[in-house]
Amino acid sequence: MQKLHCESVDRLFKTILGLQSLEECYAYFEDLCTIKEILDMSQRLDTAILLSKGLSYQKIAEQVEVSSATIGRVSKCLNYGSGGYQKAIARLTELEEA
Repeated sequence: MQKLHCESVDRLFKTILGLQSLEECYAYFEDLCTIKEILDMSQRLDTAILLSKGLSYQKIAEQVEVSSATIGRVSKCLNYGSGGYQKAIARLTELEEA
């Protein structure tokens, strides 16, 4: 298993934290990732948001067009992960309500 916490990953995350607008994020991520990778990550976030709202796997699969396996993996992270989804969703909610 690869070590996640390392200087290279720190550098990646620092560059992300340094982005200052949606336009900068689009430009960076379009260079960094494939379109499919970006869409996959956005679908996982959408899945996490809907799971946190209590939607069923079936409703999520219909709305987000993801497999039940993906929903299950996201659910596992929401329930037993590092808390990253919860923090991100809470901050997104704050931004959208402001």
